[in-house]
Amino acid sequence: MRRADRLFQIVQLLRGRGTMTAASLGAELGVSERTIYRDMRDLTLSGVPIEGEAGIGYALPPNFDLPPLMFTEDELQALALGASMVEAFADEALAAEARRALSKVHAVLPTRLKHAIDQPELLAPPFHRKDLAAHLEPLRKAAAARNKVQLTYLDQHDDESERTVRPLGLYFWGKAWTLTAWCELREDFRTFRPDRIQAISVLADTFEDEPDKSLEAFLARMAERRRRHREEDERAARP
Repeated sequence: MRRADRLFQIVQLLRGRGTMTAASLGAELGVSERTIYRDMRDLTLSGVPIEGEAGIGYALPPNFDLPPLMFTEDELQALALGASMVEAFADEALAAEARRALSKVHAVLPTRLKHAIDQPELLAPPFHRKDLAAHLEPLRKAAAARNKVQLTYLDQHDDESERTVRPLGLYFWGKAWTLTAWCELREDFRTFRPDRIQAISVLADTFEDEPDKSLEAFLARMAERRRRHREEDERAARP
């Protein structure tokens, strides 16, 4: 890690975790306590209002904030790659927003860092798959606004059904998107492929998050299922 990046990470750690000792900062960043002491001195001399001292711990005032867009080259590469993946695999409206966001970042970057966005070494080819992102825009907007959605859905056996669902989250798996939703017909969580939706209507009806019908509840169920499967595999592997 470059020294400038390390100084930035120190400030980020203090902002996120509160008071930290030189030992804990050194362990987090893979450097010695002596290096942390030097970094703290340099940060203080540069105007960062670090409070505390060696042997006690360091902290930042609660209202302290960094100037915007202090990115490392790796962070800029991650942003450029993420934006190109959104362009390639999300709906066209979100792709346009990704391009706009990256342009805003590029406009305020110092010249020495612009190359990380202008010529990124990591890139998702810009071949927009309209079939892959079918119905993605209304589904993601409905999930954000907590609107119920009515679907005409064709499952893997080509059986068609009408569903009213609560859209909770959308996930991209490399070859397909999936919608996690609470299905009012089945009264349970269900996963749908947006590219198998034959018709979609975003309803005026809204829904409130309920503990047993939320995305958190679904993820907890999946975690418990993985835990049981792991235990079963471990039992099966025993002599």
